[in-house]
Amino acid sequence: MKLQNDPILIAKKVLQQEADAIQGIADAIALTPDFAQCVEAILSLRGRVVVTGIGKSAHIAGKMVATLNSTGTPALFMHAADAIHGDLGMIQPEDFVIAISKSGDTPEIKVLVPLLKRKAVPLAALVSNADSYLAVQADYVLHAPVEREACPHNLAPTTSTTAALALADALAVCLLESREFTRQDFAHLHPGGTLGKQLYLKVGDLSRQNQQPQVHESAPLKDIILEISGKRLGATAVLNEAGELVGIITDGDLRRMLATFEGRLERVRARDILTPSPVSIEVEDFAVEALRRMQERNITQLIVTEAGQFSGFIHLHDLLREGLV
Repeated sequence: MKLQNDPILIAKKVLQQEADAIQGIADAIALTPDFAQCVEAILSLRGRVVVTGIGKSAHIAGKMVATLNSTGTPALFMHAADAIHGDLGMIQPEDFVIAISKSGDTPEIKVLVPLLKRKAVPLAALVSNADSYLAVQADYVLHAPVEREACPHNLAPTTSTTAALALADALAVCLLESREFTRQDFAHLHPGGTLGKQLYLKVGDLSRQNQQPQVHESAPLKDIILEISGKRLGATAVLNEAGELVGIITDGDLRRMLATFEGRLERVRARDILTPSPVSIEVEDFAVEALRRMQERNITQLIVTEAGQFSGFIHLHDLLREGLV
């Protein structure tokens, strides 16, 4: 099928229109104290934030709930249509309700608002129309003004949903920063998946599962080869009499040595071919930092130390297995 219009021009027009709408929100929230007061009210909340909406606004509400929960603000989703069929019971006296609606005048919202008022819980309206029924009835108005949708017929929710989502994100981040929510807090709430592993997985969690190839600095070539091949990590640490780390020998070091060596191989000792001051990492460092060091130096393993002493190895395959690469 031949395109009648240039898709690049259409896409750029849509993105610019939605970007302009978001800039309009940034200007709008500075005109009233409602946004800042809403943040303060939620921070002092003893209950949960219940977010509701219908249609496309319900999808934005669901995403808002997910963002709030993951950043330290307990939240629940309540579909506006289901609220009058029993779900209203999820709202407790100490909760706070945010209702999302572009027009603020949908039939479902008009039925729901009086029921929320009977609950005597604070109500915030995230709306495009600040003069709507919902906005007038709400305690706080989170204004997301939108002149028209990106849809050429001004029908499909596009710019309005983007604007609502952006304002919801702004609220969540304000709450996050006000609570001084840290990376460690985030990690506690995201223990699964790659994101969680980046935030909590330590080098020692992986290195302790590996063998610990090591040879004395006086070890002969045969012992070095057997240690590297037997422990299957592509390298061995080299230690001195005091058990201190003095270097590393990789299988690459062996190949390069054999390609150029002209003497008697039985005389070769570990001290003759080791690489001194090898790149290392502590057991308590994050695994993602091990990946960064490997990528930075184009290597596939790191020596792991604990309080400065040799503890083992972490290999690129360990990080691949955990999905960090």
